[in-house]
Amino acid sequence: MTNPAPPLVRPEIAALAGYVPGEQPQGGKWIKLNTNENPYAPSPAVARALAATAAGRTLAKYPDPLATVFRMRAAEVLGVDPDWIICGNGSDDLLTIFVRTFVGAGECLRMPYPSYILYRTLAGIQGAVCDEFQYERDWSLGDGFAAPRTSAGADVKLAIIANPNSPSGTLLPHDRIRELAAQLPCPLVVDEAYGDFAAEHCLDLVRENERVIVSRSFSKSYALAGLRFGFAVAQPAVIAELQKVKDSYNCDALSIAAATAAIDDQTWLAENRAKIVATRRRLTDAMRGLGYDAVESQANFVWCTHPTRPHRPVYEALKSQGILIRYMNYAGWGDGLRITVGTDDEIDAFLAVMKTI
Repeated sequence: MTNPAPPLVRPEIAALAGYVPGEQPQGGKWIKLNTNENPYAPSPAVARALAATAAGRTLAKYPDPLATVFRMRAAEVLGVDPDWIICGNGSDDLLTIFVRTFVGAGECLRMPYPSYILYRTLAGIQGAVCDEFQYERDWSLGDGFAAPRTSAGADVKLAIIANPNSPSGTLLPHDRIRELAAQLPCPLVVDEAYGDFAAEHCLDLVRENERVIVSRSFSKSYALAGLRFGFAVAQPAVIAELQKVKDSYNCDALSIAAATAAIDDQTWLAENRAKIVATRRRLTDAMRGLGYDAVESQANFVWCTHPTRPHRPVYEALKSQGILIRYMNYAGWGDGLRITVGTDDEIDAFLAVMKTI
């Protein structure tokens, strides 16, 4: 039985289910294919940067509140000026900043469905309405997504699209994002947490449209999920407003140093991406060979459904043998299995068990 919320808690928080992250077992030996972590070690430059930062007096002082050294290096890589970049304690921190900046209590955030459920949670914390617009069955997004109001008449103040999407791994084409951004009456956040694994991205749309914001994560493509660092790109006037909302020192000195070293090593990124994409292809083909509908993914995971076989028992059978994948069930849509692209050995072990289930 759930304990009742203390009476001093805001009603919006008491009513909130809360976001539930994927399982993170702390003991035992597991093959983790459930939370879309990168299966490889980060660039060796990251370890060197961490050691150098920890060796001096840096940790005795507050970090740079704007992560200037990172912004300067990232600006060179991305082809923008540093004042077009804001940094965060992971991209989830940035998503919180966006919602706090643009959406007031009782106002509306729009998101596609099914997608990253944290968007809904952030709206609830803000006391805002979350308007979920359902994807078509081919994972395309209809023009109704850009409607200025909800069916109940609430004005849409912010829209967020994960691109590539989770759980599907699908990518809305660049030109489709441009169309939606032009039609929407509010800022559009393109959450590119998995963007480095995709065939295209939307950074150039930020230059075209002041309402477009692109966010990126270091948790996936740079293998730094344990460090917590992300950044977003927007026009400088927007960045200036977002800076007002973020925590004073939302990125620590170690994460700034590590992220700077990571983005500086674009050779490592290209090699890592190539490995992930090759294994993703093999995983997709193998799941189709086992009778699953495996969606063509642009991320570092594959979404699989079976026309007749229940999905949850498969997840449970794998877990009983030390393999974690993500079972996800979306009301009004259906359930399925999301499988992170691991190393070739991890995927071989996963497939070997799948063939016995």
